[in-house]
Amino acid sequence: MTIYFARGSKTSILGNEDYHDAIDATLNARGSVRKVLAVPPDHTRLDSQAGPIMHAILERLGSALTDVMPALGTHSAMNEEELTKMFGNFPRDLIRVHDYKNGVDTLGYVDADFVSEATEGCYREPWPAQVNKMISQGDHDLILSVGQVVPHEVIGMANYTKNIFVGTGGNAGIDGSHYLSALYGMERIMGRCDTPLRKILNRAADLFIKHRPIVYLLTVVESTREHGPVVRGLYSGDDHDVFTVAGELAAQVNCFRIERAPKTIVVWMDPSKYKKTWVANKSIYRTRMAIADGGRLVVIAPGVARFGEHDDVDGLIRKYGYRTTPEVVDMVANNADLRANLSTAAHLIHASPENRFRVEYCTDKLTARELESVGYFKGSPDDAMQEYNIKEISDGWQTSRNGEEFFFIRNAGLGLWMHKNHPHAF
Repeated sequence: MTIYFARGSKTSILGNEDYHDAIDATLNARGSVRKVLAVPPDHTRLDSQAGPIMHAILERLGSALTDVMPALGTHSAMNEEELTKMFGNFPRDLIRVHDYKNGVDTLGYVDADFVSEATEGCYREPWPAQVNKMISQGDHDLILSVGQVVPHEVIGMANYTKNIFVGTGGNAGIDGSHYLSALYGMERIMGRCDTPLRKILNRAADLFIKHRPIVYLLTVVESTREHGPVVRGLYSGDDHDVFTVAGELAAQVNCFRIERAPKTIVVWMDPSKYKKTWVANKSIYRTRMAIADGGRLVVIAPGVARFGEHDDVDGLIRKYGYRTTPEVVDMVANNADLRANLSTAAHLIHASPENRFRVEYCTDKLTARELESVGYFKGSPDDAMQEYNIKEISDGWQTSRNGEEFFFIRNAGLGLWMHKNHPHAF
């Protein structure tokens, strides 16, 4: 149980040679393999660089790489356009689709006492450890879990055991994980490695999948104006230490503290990645600790055409809307449909402005009526792009063509922004 490969720093720029070195170090440590399953993220985690890493894995493993299952969680299966965007010409016959409703095994439960202690009493139910049957029943002699450690609204820092238990998990486990974190409070966890859900997932890993041949290949990626996303760190290992080391670097390159709270924050959401508020609301999660009370968040998201990944979730978001935490908790208590979809309830909490700031979604694919019904407001993507000149500007403080001061973020998925006086800033 160890770290097989560790390379990176705040100034490192890693690439294909490093990917091959990490894979070689992993294979040298694990010995010969005949059948390998890889679990990369989907296209919404394009910046992870899992695409080129998967090509490097294929080059090294050849026919020993028999299965590639993107960690969809509850996301929709990737279509051909999304597969091409993420993986290029990667062989499609290797791709498997995770089914979070019917394709999982429940391995056991993290007991209620442990969950209650981890969440400081916010959630007192046992948590079901669920994984895709290819992980629990497959005869692979190596499972490569590939992904990016980056601030995350549900678990503090994404990836590691989350890629397995949520990315390939089942409905019950995903529901419980998201809702317990929402009750605990996202602003108390984002950007941190040691969080309630991380404790629970790591406990589940120690109890239920320690015997499985899982190795984690983790990246740390920083968004730069000059080069776009740059890999600052690359780590491989099979125990908790590999996540901790990656998380320490991610805290340095992905968490940003600003001197004062902006009245207006403008966020660009790449239409090739963000097509539903379910994912595009990272714009809200990652900026809520920065924006001033009474402020305005302008989300320029021309690709967003609906709310939920699936019709049932989309319907629930339309029915209940992004309301305050007490309102959502009350709606869960009094409505069976929402109580049966706790990850949706968690999403409603996470993406709520809590009556503290205004969210303007700039998309032509949802109407003003639709957006206002869930608690947001509508803007024009073309007008916003012109007013804020987003094709030309860099991240940080800017002035609009109308003379308005604003703070700009080009890639909200790669960071967490806090103003220094926020009560949960660190």
